[in-house]
Amino acid sequence: MRPVGKLIIIGGAVNKGSFAETDFDQNIEKNLNFFERGILRKIINESKHKENSVIEIVTTASQIPQIVGTEYKKAFEFLGAKNVNILDIHNREEANSDAMAARANAADVVMFTGGDQLRLTSILGGTRFHDTILLKYQEQDFIYSGTSAGAAAASENMIYQGSSSESLLKGEIKTTQGLGLIDNVIIDTHFVQRGRIGRLFQAVVNNPRTLGIGLGEDTGLFIYNDVMTAVGSGLVILVDGRFIKDTNLTNINLGEPISIDNLTVHVMSMNDHYDLTTKKLTIENSQFNPIPQDK
Repeated sequence: MRPVGKLIIIGGAVNKGSFAETDFDQNIEKNLNFFERGILRKIINESKHKENSVIEIVTTASQIPQIVGTEYKKAFEFLGAKNVNILDIHNREEANSDAMAARANAADVVMFTGGDQLRLTSILGGTRFHDTILLKYQEQDFIYSGTSAGAAAASENMIYQGSSSESLLKGEIKTTQGLGLIDNVIIDTHFVQRGRIGRLFQAVVNNPRTLGIGLGEDTGLFIYNDVMTAVGSGLVILVDGRFIKDTNLTNINLGEPISIDNLTVHVMSMNDHYDLTTKKLTIENSQFNPIPQDK
């Protein structure tokens, strides 16, 4: 069944402006492009009640939850959001409590910050808080948003470990179950900046039905009605393994390099669309479909 809710997943390092800087207000013009057209603005605009939506910022993945939560709260409030809360769930007992389930049920947006995605899934996975979010995403006008770890954990399967430099050696990446909001994809973050293309290649060759999604920093995907739209300032890399012709994957030992023939790669930038049903990419500003000029 197609979910009623929306996903906004972000590659990390969201350009929200630093409210810790003393000269932030004096230099606000440098941040206007982001605040007006960027990812946090997209979250508010797509939420059920816009600036009046209840936004819960979940800092469970972070080692510095107070700092991270406060930065996001201030950024959302700068954009006009009126009901922004910080939710730091420390353990599974808290995640199973009546209070946490009630806050998840009352939220219009739940945003998961960066940090350690394995910490996120091990604390929240299978709890009442997790189950409430999954149900709301399936049945209501609700937004799950995640940046970095929060994005990586959104899919049914997630990458939680693997070096960038050795990622095309067999067995060098580790995967486990994520939070399960979207199937048949696997998501990697900080993608361009940390050179993680090999991690995604290996994840896809392990199961070519899986679409690999690599999110650059300050870049994300808005996913609704099985269509993914690129948002933010950078690049989204898609790795499609359906047309792989050959690989040495099952004939090599652990630690040996993987060969892949005919792996398909797409690159998306702001406002490009990818249809998860038809597997087609539409480039918004295509040179082969120029915008008609007025005569």
